[in-house]
Amino acid sequence: MNETVIKFGYPETLVREYEHWVVLVRPSQPTLGSLVLAAKSDATEYHDLPDAAFAELKQVVIAIERALREFTDYAKINYLMLMMVDPHVHYHVIPRYDGARAWNALAFEDAGWPAVPALGEAVKLDPAGIAAMRTALSSRFA
Repeated sequence: MNETVIKFGYPETLVREYEHWVVLVRPSQPTLGSLVLAAKSDATEYHDLPDAAFAELKQVVIAIERALREFTDYAKINYLMLMMVDPHVHYHVIPRYDGARAWNALAFEDAGWPAVPALGEAVKLDPAGIAAMRTALSSRFA
């Protein structure tokens, strides 16, 4: 795995692994169910991904959206490809909703709604919280 995937806690944060992609629990949760969708390749530019990664991406996005719809009942979903600090191809997947969601005795407010996600205002999951969210989300992937 590349350094970006490792930095986001792989393998402890792993929700689902595909041939070219991994879906990870985002340890810092600006909204409930925030994920990292990361390419397994060493590519640091989007166009450098192999063609098969682009083809597989549709299947991965469908699975993410189904799982998060059930888990968070989001109104919108944002895919943010920032790649400023962590150089390998990845997206921050942020479910969006008006108000707050509760899970595992924690409250997750979408502080940026309806504008840009407030990434700095996030619930930081401890290792037990990461494990619980990973389990809850993994069971929702087809």
